[in-house]
Amino acid sequence: MDTPKHILVVDDEADLVELVSYNLKKEGFAVDTASDGETALSKVKKGKYDLIILDLMLPGIQGIELCRTLRAGMKTSGIPIIMLTARSEEVDKILGLEMGADDYMTKPFSPRELVARVKAVLRRFTEKPVIEKIIKIGDIEIDRERYTVTIRGKSVKLSATEFKLLLFLAERRGKVFSRDQLLDAVWRDEAFVEQRTVDVHVRRLRANIEADPAEPRYIKTMRGIGYLFNEEK
Repeated sequence: MDTPKHILVVDDEADLVELVSYNLKKEGFAVDTASDGETALSKVKKGKYDLIILDLMLPGIQGIELCRTLRAGMKTSGIPIIMLTARSEEVDKILGLEMGADDYMTKPFSPRELVARVKAVLRRFTEKPVIEKIIKIGDIEIDRERYTVTIRGKSVKLSATEFKLLLFLAERRGKVFSRDQLLDAVWRDEAFVEQRTVDVHVRRLRANIEADPAEPRYIKTMRGIGYLFNEEK
């Protein structure tokens, strides 16, 4: 029997927490709750969660700040986060997503829709990376077996590390990775590698594969979080 996914619901509205928890448990999820940011942060540090449902407005540590803190932590940066808020302004949605939220719902909402969003986000994060002999995205072709990259049929010369970084992001296109996550994935066997190393290699990659490195089409920066390979083809 599969172990149920463990979800932390962080909100100071007791009735809403009860309703959300009930619906999640009915779908087979294990649920833990917190009514403020400090309690939530303590629980995340001690426990292991597969997803966090996080209210934007909380007593003490605000949801945005908690989201930023979780994304900055090596052990917590990869936990999916769905942000909740009573606000509907686009600026709040953008702020939440820029801080690292993976989805966003405005109160009031349907518990069934929230459960559907939870399942969708978890699917995205548990899917295996796309395995293709040749990855074709836009004008780029990456041959994973020959370690070659071409743009509009023209060969591009990359270092081994640049190729590994490009391949890692392209295989998981559409997903944001923090600098720490990229260091673990690409530079795992190298000691004393700093976060700025990632930025340097991203700049080099852009110089080689982007028509305009200042306005990249493929390797996008998520401010304050990290990088992703744009999945739009």
